[in-house]
Amino acid sequence: AEGHEVELIDANGFNIGYPELEKEISDKNYDVMIFRFTPTTFDHDMRTAVISKSLKSNALVVGICLTLHSLAKEVLESAPALDIYIGRDYETIIPQLIKNTSCLERVEGIAYRSSRGITVNGAVKKLADYDSLPIPAYDLLPSFKPYFINTPTGTRFSIVYTSKGCPFRCIYCTVAGTRLKMRSAESVAGEVRILREKYDIRVISFFDETFTLSRERTLRLCRLIKPLGVKWYCNTRANLVDRELLETMYGAGCRGISFGVESGSQRILDAVSKGVSVGEQAEAIRLAKAVGIKVFCSFIFGLPGETRESIDETIGFVKRSLPTSAQFNVAVPYPGTELYKLAREKGCIENEDWRALYQDSSVMSVGELSPGDLDNARRQAYRALYFNPRWILQNILHVARHTDDFTLAARYVVKIINNYFFHRMVHAH
Repeated sequence: AEGHEVELIDANGFNIGYPELEKEISDKNYDVMIFRFTPTTFDHDMRTAVISKSLKSNALVVGICLTLHSLAKEVLESAPALDIYIGRDYETIIPQLIKNTSCLERVEGIAYRSSRGITVNGAVKKLADYDSLPIPAYDLLPSFKPYFINTPTGTRFSIVYTSKGCPFRCIYCTVAGTRLKMRSAESVAGEVRILREKYDIRVISFFDETFTLSRERTLRLCRLIKPLGVKWYCNTRANLVDRELLETMYGAGCRGISFGVESGSQRILDAVSKGVSVGEQAEAIRLAKAVGIKVFCSFIFGLPGETRESIDETIGFVKRSLPTSAQFNVAVPYPGTELYKLAREKGCIENEDWRALYQDSSVMSVGELSPGDLDNARRQAYRALYFNPRWILQNILHVARHTDDFTLAARYVVKIINNYFFHRMVHAH
């Protein structure tokens, strides 16, 4: 937004309720408001748009949601107070939007409301050089104090994107097959250095879909950030790590890695075009734990072809591999994904409302399995992991070797116990 004054309000991070938000907005003089929303919090989030329109009727209200890009028109039809919707590539689109607020037909990649109705413009041209984007304006934040790892009294941290997009074709994923935009190791290290030296950030979560997609870049980045002494976490695929890479990552500060395992059944993995084997996933978990990196795994029940037998295979995989932590979701047919197309063709979606796309409550039946069966599978899987004596011993030994994790681990256990005995759920996420 070169040449324009920008202000940032993080209502979630700073626990700002709608009355306080309305008061804060009323004191501002602005031309454009931009905010992010999700499908499951849509009605709640749109109160922001309504407040803005009631106070500044001439200001454009822009909403961003990555998972509804294929339903741009429907989004605007459902939100009368929203003027413009952006699905993807917002970092490229927004500067052009700010320059052309009176000529929205010139702005690629948006859907907008006008006197002629709702118009959906063509896709934006892809960014050729991801390094050309400036480092995020961290100075707009009044403080980093609200940002922490897992627990309110944990170490404050920041999220960093080193790439966006994913070349793989998993049928359930909203970014499957999207063009990969990757920053250089030097660009990322420069941002980490600013966070460490200017803002005293000591923990970073690299939020890429697949952090280790380029092994060479990962090794170079590790060499560059190792002297900064930050601890960091990342997401990647199990077949894109090896012992040497994991050891280098640990030496450079990596303390947690997240794998999207999805299923312990090879048949299911093949059915969703995961492109990885059960054996590769088990080996990646083993290697990461062996070098001292905590392993977080996500699983999905209810993918095409799921049966009671494949559910048992997944739970068996969890018991054998014992990740440090796991999240068990149900398959969500996000609009625009291959899974959505398949589920609609087979009439498997029991609730077509995209506002109901929760990952912990199924809207889709699979063969003999009802949504209730899938929800029960989640609970069974959580019990199989978190009440497993081997898992408990494994984590006690990890904390004994890595004493800096003791406080975090203790709070994590308290959350598990509280959720299970008082809220009838097991996970601590």
